[in-house]
Amino acid sequence: MYDVVIRNGTIVDGNGTPPFRGDVAVREGKIAAVGSIGESAASTTIDARGQLVTPGWVDVHTHYDGQATWDPLLTPSCWHGVTTVVMGNCGVGFAPVRPERRHWLVGLMEGVEDIPGTALNEGIRWDWETFPEYLDALEQMPRCLDVGTQIPHGAVRSYVMGDRGAKNEPANAEDILEMARIVGEAIQAGALGFSSSRTLVHRAIDGEPVPGTFAAEDELFGIGDALGALDAGVFELAPAGVMGEDLAAPEKEVAWMRKLSSRIGRPVSFALLQIDSQPDQWRKILTLCDEAVAEGARLRPQVGSRPTMLLVGLQTFSPFDGRPSFAAFAGLSLEARVRELRKPETKARVLAEQPENPDPLLSLVFRGMDKIFVLGETPDYEPEAECSIESIARKSGRDPYDVLYDAMLELDGKALLMVALVGYSEGNLEAIRQMLESPHSAFGLGDGGAHCRAICDASMTTFLLTHWARDRSRGPRLPLEYAVRKMTRDTAELYGLGDRGRIEVGYKADLNVIDFDRLRLELPEMVHDLPGNASRLIQKAQGYTATLVSGQVTFRNGEETGARPGRVLRGPQTVG
Repeated sequence: MYDVVIRNGTIVDGNGTPPFRGDVAVREGKIAAVGSIGESAASTTIDARGQLVTPGWVDVHTHYDGQATWDPLLTPSCWHGVTTVVMGNCGVGFAPVRPERRHWLVGLMEGVEDIPGTALNEGIRWDWETFPEYLDALEQMPRCLDVGTQIPHGAVRSYVMGDRGAKNEPANAEDILEMARIVGEAIQAGALGFSSSRTLVHRAIDGEPVPGTFAAEDELFGIGDALGALDAGVFELAPAGVMGEDLAAPEKEVAWMRKLSSRIGRPVSFALLQIDSQPDQWRKILTLCDEAVAEGARLRPQVGSRPTMLLVGLQTFSPFDGRPSFAAFAGLSLEARVRELRKPETKARVLAEQPENPDPLLSLVFRGMDKIFVLGETPDYEPEAECSIESIARKSGRDPYDVLYDAMLELDGKALLMVALVGYSEGNLEAIRQMLESPHSAFGLGDGGAHCRAICDASMTTFLLTHWARDRSRGPRLPLEYAVRKMTRDTAELYGLGDRGRIEVGYKADLNVIDFDRLRLELPEMVHDLPGNASRLIQKAQGYTATLVSGQVTFRNGEETGARPGRVLRGPQTVG
């Protein structure tokens, strides 16, 4: 007698082997049989005929550090087949924390990851000070998926050094020893790694760079030694120059990361992007990683599945926000705003005006209309160059702002436009495809829970499957079995989660049943469901027939079942 039997599916087992027809049986939260299991009885039977059966996705780059304290589902990731998340990335998080620095940590997260401070202040209960206590607090909430976390540099530095740490003053030998001790304590308690940030793009709400941005080698290596001594944990970071702010930085960063990984014997994982100013630099970085791995280092560049972007529209933000005639309707409902903005006289006034107190950053974003595309009701994240706002304007003899204005009013004002910041240097996603194909790259950078008013990339898992393994027409695709392995076995093994990511007997029964022909992303939409009625973009998908965590069905056809089998992960996990 089995608890669950999934019958007649096309099994993509996470190992990278070709798909095959068969059944999957589950007993006591683990996979009990794979193949043809005859007429064996089960409490629950799922007919997967004509559908895929895969391991659950393991998303290693999220920012649910606050949301995990109030949301048992971790939306929107749970709608996209994700059964395990790793948070605490990029050096930001909420433990350890002294009571007087809680508000400062909220400001750090709000600035770096654009999570509304009102939601964090309303939602977080602060039942901890140390990192082990934070894990204890997380365990108090039943949840539908598994949660692992890393200890963040920003919180550790602030805890140990106070204002000196927050303001990026150099750490002395005593500071480094104490930070290493706290990180070691966290790893022993169950942290999956340590994270940091060195990019100038990451700043707190007050404009200060993330603590650790300018950390010297003795600090980075002193903390890294704590991982090495315990032979556990990943050293994760957003490296200097990742967004092109320092073109010489990436190669220098690889040099010290290579040295660190060799010294501590642990993986070092870092964000890798394609930037316009040096569109081929990513190739050099991958080559350097190949050389490092050949010599024994464990460098794992993290790459996404689509461009790093901003989403523009009436629900988010636009270049018209600072124009008086446009701003006059900001307090109206979306329906009322659309009605007013469609009036020819209103449009004429708005286009004739200049922004009051223009934001230099937004002015820079909207200067390149060749990188702005209408996302479409069925989102297109790899549009043709001639679909850009600039190209449409040129062909129609109109001003680009005129075209952008009309595009924002489509779909009754719910239309969104993609501003491709990086990863789209040559008008396609070829660079991303080749980065994904690297045997050393790790799939990540979805930032689930973060940038929630301007981006919605927690759906990168679904996009990796639909676009790269099925729909892409502008170049080569990825084999289905490769795409599945990239976000199951590979990501699980990176973080020492050796009990999941494969459909094999004895492994954890985290599974997806997917109607692959019907699988598609919906258009992101703005909702007000965060604590304090704060807003965020969410994006759902169609085609996930069922998602199971530890053998329990948590979602059916996009709707939660009420099951709460998820748990807080403490350290490496093994089969058995």
